Amino acid sequence: MKNIITHFIKYPVAVNVLMLSIIVLGIAGMLNLKSSFFPINESRNVTISVAYPGASPQEMEEGVVMKVEDNLRGLIGIDRFTSTSSENSASINVEILKGYDIDVVMQDIKNAVDRVPSFPVGMEPPVIAKGIFRAEAIRFVVSGEEISLKTLKSIARTVESDLRAIDGISQVEISGFPAEEIEIAINEDMLRTYNLTFRDVADAVGNTNILVTGGTIKTETEDYLIRVSNRSYYGDELDYIVVKSDPSGNTIRLKDIAEVRDRWSENPDRLFFNGQTSVRVAVSTTTSEDLILVSKLAKEYIEEFNSTHDNVQLSVVSDNSITILQRTELLLKNGGQGIFLVLIFLALFLKPRLAFWVAIGIPISFFGMFILAGYLGVTINVLSLFGMIIVIGILVDDGIVISENIFHHYEKGKNRVQAAIDGTLEVVSPITTAILTTIIAFSTFFFLDGRVGEFFGEVAIVVILTLGISLIEALIILPAHIAHSKALTKEQKTYWFNRKADQFITWMRDHLYGPSFAFFLRNKFLGFAIPITLLIITVGGMAGGIIR
Repeated sequence: MKNIITHFIKYPVAVNVLMLSIIVLGIAGMLNLKSSFFPINESRNVTISVAYPGASPQEMEEGVVMKVEDNLRGLIGIDRFTSTSSENSASINVEILKGYDIDVVMQDIKNAVDRVPSFPVGMEPPVIAKGIFRAEAIRFVVSGEEISLKTLKSIARTVESDLRAIDGISQVEISGFPAEEIEIAINEDMLRTYNLTFRDVADAVGNTNILVTGGTIKTETEDYLIRVSNRSYYGDELDYIVVKSDPSGNTIRLKDIAEVRDRWSENPDRLFFNGQTSVRVAVSTTTSEDLILVSKLAKEYIEEFNSTHDNVQLSVVSDNSITILQRTELLLKNGGQGIFLVLIFLALFLKPRLAFWVAIGIPISFFGMFILAGYLGVTINVLSLFGMIIVIGILVDDGIVISENIFHHYEKGKNRVQAAIDGTLEVVSPITTAILTTIIAFSTFFFLDGRVGEFFGEVAIVVILTLGISLIEALIILPAHIAHSKALTKEQKTYWFNRKADQFITWMRDHLYGPSFAFFLRNKFLGFAIPITLLIITVGGMAGGIIR
């Protein structure tokens, strides 16, 4: 370590090249970082979806879910599973333990489901799928005065298609309306008149409203695909289905015995915005998409849509990019304040040039962190920004100690280079120990189980990387710059505010700190009792609800 520090102090060109490399690569790394609301982690969930038309929630639970859960118990790699049973369907969410291959465990889950001895007749095959990470970027509603829900849904479908066509947006979901269905209300008197049953009508509709492939006919010249395409999606298209006919040519059509109409399902799924019927559109991001970019593209589309439509408008109700941008603004604000305070106070008590080189350590440390952050899966999110805000207050501590000690050795009469070498080497051990202590403290986040550990692990990565780079900057870059700074020259004058600050510190030392220190040395028990008393008061205040 001594040889490395001495080399860089004696040859400052290498230090400048190192610093410029960190800045350039750091800017490139920062621009390549994706943004998300929370840290992006690989999905560890497997979902089992089951559809059983006509079944009640209790039937789904007893006839399907419990059988599947019995087979899932004891599988290696499963942390826990939860299920939800509703009318006509059920879903089971299986959480995989950290460290297990989700594809291998999912195959075991499929085998376990296949081993269920008997499912109810009429149940559709279970669908087993790996969970996909999706984070909502922006949510808005489609609304307008005196516009029907059907029209709003049609407009929302158009908006969905337009958004999916934008490069960078892939996940769009619309909601806020029940499912559409075709209701066939059969007249019982007409059934009796024509000697029909409900089964006759159901069979006629089912056998006619089809979309099937009948195979392929190959000839010497070309192939023919046989396909029956007779599926209807609206009620009026079903009116002319033949329910019954006789040899004389008489036919009974569906409209003769029933009223067919389009309607919404009875599920009370409705959404209102400012008292108006509306449809919600949610735009989300995947692991490969940028939240801020997706939100920006969606807002540009909303602005363009609103400028070309008068009777219907798109209104943003939630935008997660705002939180990210606010945290980023707070980070820049705190960083600017930190640099300003370092410049002011170090300029007062040391030299302005020393203060400048210490303050430079803040952006250098962040740029170095950005170089490595992308390779470790870090994104710009609320927790990584929180870690950056935390570490700002720690960064300049080692730089202040080193710069002050170098200046102290210079005041003893040593030349600039030797003062930088001796001043840095003298405090290498305590500074390294202090940084490592903080790194170890934050590394405990890596040992937290579950989602908490995955989320706050990103805070630890940001803090550890930034502190590690700051240690390199403080031991190599900072001493070299100070050694060749004009602050360590005889031509550097002492400013009037430096003299006033020295007088103030001397007065504080002689009249406040010195007498207080001597008093507590003579009264050790009192000096020990005061912090203990304050601790007891704090604990009591928290237990009594005074401190929350």
